[in-house]
Amino acid sequence: MKLAVYGKGGIGKSTTSCNISIALARRGKKVLQIGCDPKHDSTFTLTGFLIPTIIDTLQVKNFHYEDVWPEDVIYQGYSGVDSVEAGGPPAGAGCGGYVVGETVKLLKELNAFYEYDVILFDVLGDVVCGGFAAPLNYADYCIIVTDNGFDALFAANRIAASVREKARTHPLRLAGLVGNRTAKRDLIEKYVEVCPMPILEVLPLIEDIRISRVKGKTLFEMAESEPTLNCICDYFLNIADQLLTQPEGVIPKELPDRELFSLLSDFYLNPVNVESQFKEEVFDFV
Repeated sequence: MKLAVYGKGGIGKSTTSCNISIALARRGKKVLQIGCDPKHDSTFTLTGFLIPTIIDTLQVKNFHYEDVWPEDVIYQGYSGVDSVEAGGPPAGAGCGGYVVGETVKLLKELNAFYEYDVILFDVLGDVVCGGFAAPLNYADYCIIVTDNGFDALFAANRIAASVREKARTHPLRLAGLVGNRTAKRDLIEKYVEVCPMPILEVLPLIEDIRISRVKGKTLFEMAESEPTLNCICDYFLNIADQLLTQPEGVIPKELPDRELFSLLSDFYLNPVNVESQFKEEVFDFV
């Protein structure tokens, strides 16, 4: 199974990706996480340090693939999850998609690409240009990380549109949304009502999720000394269980930006109307 995780920049996507990778490993799967950000910090909480990137390693070897060994680019992290950082071109130069392509090419040369039960691509921010949409070419499922806010859901809709477009030519489906660090889910539910897709999980608003990134540890590793965090780890285990059932997934409905903007704006600008509508629906149900 190959997964591509996308989300608005700063939404906690890499933290979510690392914990999903650990959860899949805890379910007995051999997992490889590929960071697709030039900052090469996707796998930081898995390994505890910034590992060398594939693109930098290839440059040192003058792009002689035969001179690169698995141990040059694949690093084992916490709970046995293997980590790779694709790296990227300098800011404002080159194409991120090219780097992703070179990463997959090298892993195939090393006979590593097909040795894993799960490969998870953690992709830069909400960029859905041809370059950073490249992981969708290899993925079976896309996961979108969001929160209960306007900007994150607007980005989620753009990513969903990319999944819809890629699904025309690739066996790609949207597995669903993961809400990260949010006390509410009403706006998320309003969005999926109009644009149907699964909600895999909504993670609670607790500071430990954020500071795990600062500590360079996954929540699973932190839970070894702080058992109260095991209940948060269960959220990720639930996501892993849903993915391992190999769900059918969805091809998202195309929701134009203007329509989405109107929907989200109305939610904020007319909360009374939204609340009244909700009460009417509950009353009708009863």
